[in-house]
Amino acid sequence: MLFLFRLPRMLKLPISSVLRGFFNFTSRRPSHLLYILELGYSVMYNDVDMVWMADPFPYLEGDHDVYFTDDMTAVKPLNHFHDLPPPGKKGRTHICSCMIYMRPTDGAKLVMKKWIEELQDQPWSNVKKSNDQPAFNWALNRTAAQDTSFLFFGTISQVAYKEVFSPSTTGMVDLYLLPQAAFPTGGLYFKNQTWVQETKGLHVIIHNNYITGFEKKIKCFRDFGLWFVDDYAVLE
Repeated sequence: MLFLFRLPRMLKLPISSVLRGFFNFTSRRPSHLLYILELGYSVMYNDVDMVWMADPFPYLEGDHDVYFTDDMTAVKPLNHFHDLPPPGKKGRTHICSCMIYMRPTDGAKLVMKKWIEELQDQPWSNVKKSNDQPAFNWALNRTAAQDTSFLFFGTISQVAYKEVFSPSTTGMVDLYLLPQAAFPTGGLYFKNQTWVQETKGLHVIIHNNYITGFEKKIKCFRDFGLWFVDDYAVLE
């Protein structure tokens, strides 16, 4: 089953209205995804600025609740762990909310409900121009079973630890970080050609993020030989 969502055309609006409209649109995403999960379907979401180089579904096997990708550009070992990474300086992780796969489990539904709650706690304003990705990360952080050994390296305060990883919220959801080599963020793929060559043949879905603007994204795809639309477009 395929679900498509189209962004409204807002190109002629002031930038503040565009940003707010985009937030209002994307902030409805967890509600839509939760609805599909409640129907009993597994669901895969990905942004349109991605190119599929291979079938991703062999990587989505197993019985995990939620599958996702890292938005950080630091190179990971090919055999890196698949747990939720440690949080960064702001006390939360930097998981990308642009490619998510979920099974219709209680754990996946809980993450979506937490995401909705976090968005309600972090509304968009002219002062704080929020987006939905931090809220998604907080939702993951507040529901995941965590390896807390990194706390001894001072990466997060004990106060933040008690708030984010309290016993009442940990260990409820089985999360799975997809392999970086197969699902690279654009800040890595388009900026580190040494890494691209070292991992050649392993790329599955490439995300053209870390760049804004419709035309700029298309140019980036063209420059790297990843724009296939013209080859398969149907002319009327």
